[in-house]
Amino acid sequence: MPFFARAPYKSEVSIFIDELKAKKPSLESEQRAGRALLWDKTLDRQSQQAWQEAKVPQQPYVYQTKTD
Repeated sequence: MPFFARAPYKSEVSIFIDELKAKKPSLESEQRAGRALLWDKTLDRQSQQAWQEAKVPQQPYVYQTKTD
């Protein structure tokens, strides 16, 4: 048998994920819905710019009281 004729290697993690997807076909759509809840948002550029402009610069050592 030639060296390259073997079946491709599959790690234990890949096998586990394939079995999990086979047991629960809705898993991927649930993951996408969860991602959309937290991450897939449109940004309001004006409020983001106002937030950046409102930042106050922090002094180098935060716990030192100002003497000025």
